[in-house]
Amino acid sequence: MIVCRQAQSREERTGHFRVRHEVFVLEQAIFVGSDRDWHDGHDEDGSAIHLVGYCDGILAGSVRVFELDRPPGLWQGDRLAVLPAFRVCGLGAPLVRCAVAIAGAHGGRNMVAHVQLANVTFFTRLGWSSVGEPEIYVGLPHQQMRIPLPAPELGASLARALAGGRSA
Repeated sequence: MIVCRQAQSREERTGHFRVRHEVFVLEQAIFVGSDRDWHDGHDEDGSAIHLVGYCDGILAGSVRVFELDRPPGLWQGDRLAVLPAFRVCGLGAPLVRCAVAIAGAHGGRNMVAHVQLANVTFFTRLGWSSVGEPEIYVGLPHQQMRIPLPAPELGASLARALAGGRSA
C-alpha cells in the first residue's frame, strides 16, 4: 500500500527530515551535516509544506513544496527522496503527484523543480517539461523542469486520493 500526504504530526515531520538526511547527506553526500535550510530557510520559516510517503506502513519517502515570491502562483518542489530499500515499491511517482496536487490545491498555477539529470526521464514521464539547459544546483548538474498545476478543487481531490492510499 502506497500513501502520500502532508506530514500531520511532529513524528511525521521528523520522519520527513530523517529520510532527506539519509538520502542527501549520508547516501549522496550532496550536503554536509544537514540539508535543512541549506540556503533558503523554507524548512523553518513555515513556508514549506512537508510531504511524506509510506510504503506498506513504513515512512520511506519525502518531498517538500513551497510558493516562490514571483511570479504569483509559482511553486517549487524539491528534496524528493525515497530510501534505497523502497525504491522498487513505486513510491517516487505518487510523491511527485502529491506535491503537484498539494500545490494546485493551494492555488498554484505552475511548479518548478531542479532535477538531477539521472531523473529527467522519470519526471518527463510524469508530465514535466525541461526549461533551458542543465545548470549547477547544490554543486551538481540539474535540469530545471516545470509542470502546470491542477485547479484547486482537482488538486485537493487528487491529494485526498493519494492520502487514502493505493496498492503498490
